[in-house]
Amino acid sequence: MTEADLRPAPDEPVYDYQDDRDAKCPFAPSPGLRALHDKGPVNRGRIWDGSTPWLVTGHAAQRAILSDPRVSSDDKRAGFPYPNQAMAENAPHHPLTIFNADGADHTRIRRMMTRPFTRPRMEALRPEIQRFTDDLIDKMLAGPKPVDLVTALSLPLPSLMICALLGVPYEDHDFFQEHSSFATRSDKTAEDDRRASEALGGYLARLIQQKTLEPAEDVLSDFAARVGAGELTLPEATLLAMILLIAGHETSANMITLGTALLLDNPDELGRLRAIDDTKDVAPAVEEILRYLTVAQYGQRRIADQDFEFEGADIKAGDGIVVPLPAGNWDPDAFPDPQKLDLTRKASHHHAFGWGIHQCLGQQLARIELQVVYGTLYRRVPTLRLAVDRAELEFRPADSLAFGIKELPVTW
Repeated sequence: MTEADLRPAPDEPVYDYQDDRDAKCPFAPSPGLRALHDKGPVNRGRIWDGSTPWLVTGHAAQRAILSDPRVSSDDKRAGFPYPNQAMAENAPHHPLTIFNADGADHTRIRRMMTRPFTRPRMEALRPEIQRFTDDLIDKMLAGPKPVDLVTALSLPLPSLMICALLGVPYEDHDFFQEHSSFATRSDKTAEDDRRASEALGGYLARLIQQKTLEPAEDVLSDFAARVGAGELTLPEATLLAMILLIAGHETSANMITLGTALLLDNPDELGRLRAIDDTKDVAPAVEEILRYLTVAQYGQRRIADQDFEFEGADIKAGDGIVVPLPAGNWDPDAFPDPQKLDLTRKASHHHAFGWGIHQCLGQQLARIELQVVYGTLYRRVPTLRLAVDRAELEFRPADSLAFGIKELPVTW
């Protein structure tokens, strides 16, 4: 594919995919992204390297393209729309994972990771998640105020749970949180990314080897058994563990923080949520908050395997395709009045966890964590409020892979 292939026709409008959210409406997708709905579900967009992949923004179109066998997740192919320069530079060295595999390869890898995350297994963890949540809130209430909710609750809870699932010592959380944070940072260099991956990979490889000698009821022990049986190599098992560790706490932590800030900004909806006694009954509200915020803000990435027509767009083999999930979740055809936070809305058809074969593996764990936190925190601390003006909150920039708030000072 030539450089000319990456450019739109002279009369074809191009949306700058790097544009920021409106500071007055920081929880909403950027105005430019939302405006694309009026132009159609598929448009050209310019990303960080100047290339202009197709942006699929309509809800129905996103479901179709993410299920389409004519597109690939192979990030080693020329024209792949990388999220940033560091990922582009490191792509040639990326091993096969659930993120960049297609077809039978993807099925094989995902099958090895699915068993610990089934709905019944995650539901069985609800009492433990509740206990961790109550303990963290107890400590928060007993300490000084104001307090940063990120360090008091949002980050410790999912970290505790993923450590328990994987068999990773929680006392090492400072180490793995520091290194795993590079996965979602927009300012990382390729060298930063490699250095963090090597440190985290070495740590997990040693743990897996230890589990070979001292197995327990956890995921790393299962991986160690598979290595011993020849089903996985140690590097493959290490990579799978790294994916689960990073994904298992970063996104849920962001959702706890963002969801709290959003609810404090919508007191009527917060009052509706606070009145619910059973955390299981919080489930519909959680789906609406997931829809509204869509932490995976930077979009899923694909590349066309062949020429095909899609929603009026003439897509060519080698064209990059970006699927901005927040746009689909704010599509008024799928969610009337999408700018309105409505905890009674039936929003379970959202794309906060993606769609198709690459849907988030840990979505059931995330859902239960959010149900417990949203169903507990605001009842136990009914006077919870921001300790600063909302304008002082520092939201992650538009080019960050995950939407979030760096700190959330709260008091009561």
